[in-house]
Amino acid sequence: MTTTLLRTAAELHGRTRAGRRAVVMTMGALHEGHATLIRTARGIAGPDGEVVVTVFVNPLQFGEGEDLDRYPRTLDADIELAGQSGADVVFAPSVDEVYPGGEPEVRITAGPMGERLEGSSRPGHFDGMLTVVAKLLHLTRPDLALYGQKDAQQLALIRRMVRDLNFGVEIVGVPTVREEDGLALSSRNRFLSAAERRTALALSGALFAGQDRHAAQEALRARAREVPATRARAEALSAIGESRAAADTHAVATAVPGGPAAVRAAARQVLDEAARLDPPLALDYLALVDPSDFTEIGDDFTGDAVLAVAARVGATRLIDNIPLTFGSFGAAS
Repeated sequence: MTTTLLRTAAELHGRTRAGRRAVVMTMGALHEGHATLIRTARGIAGPDGEVVVTVFVNPLQFGEGEDLDRYPRTLDADIELAGQSGADVVFAPSVDEVYPGGEPEVRITAGPMGERLEGSSRPGHFDGMLTVVAKLLHLTRPDLALYGQKDAQQLALIRRMVRDLNFGVEIVGVPTVREEDGLALSSRNRFLSAAERRTALALSGALFAGQDRHAAQEALRARAREVPATRARAEALSAIGESRAAADTHAVATAVPGGPAAVRAAARQVLDEAARLDPPLALDYLALVDPSDFTEIGDDFTGDAVLAVAARVGATRLIDNIPLTFGSFGAAS
């Protein structure tokens, strides 16, 4: 389909709108993860709606020593991929269009939730992110906006901002897209050498290890509920015949549902091994958090959670996460 490139909000506001407008915000260097967002937006907006893809490298999101100048800028390729994925418009404003008169004196603050994990590692990052998201929502005037779940803390903060500040827009989260080897798609993956990429696979490997441990524990506990709470319970669990049950039958029989500590330990083991590789993985954080506020969950937690990791391989910093549900007596989501 034909995709129109627009540079100013006035041009965008001048377009005739029939159906709903869906916006996908990006910093460019589009890949299959972005394409999935755009295709999802197209499906939600429908044939009468409009899909707008923003391309803007936001300087407020980059702290001192981060890769603003190094961040890839590939607008021609971005327009082509956006069009192939179903976008009607690529809105690529200049810095002056978004921040007339220079960096804004008044900004949105992410509050305590934005000071944890990514916020602790990148001070001011989420303030800059929320400020530009708020501005782009005003500039594009969408009915809904779509964001990837790979940036789980970002998505949670945008949802909180929209709710707390009464933005009239629907926020849609789209599952993480991965390459065949499990690495989460990111514009920064292109900076990895072949050896660095092999090390980087430990991020998704750690998450999958935690997910596997969680799923095994939940399955065992579902069966354990059918066994009378007597001294025979441990023997009954051993008789199930599952390899993970034999590892520590007593712990499996008595631990609280879901075993957050065991999930963390399984993921940590993979990351510790990756720290001894060449090149090594330098862990920033591994966290198992409540997605409502990104605080660490306790061993008695039930409900939805996010297992998140951030690490540096060489000069490239990567993040990843997966959702889990504790206390459901079923497999991870």
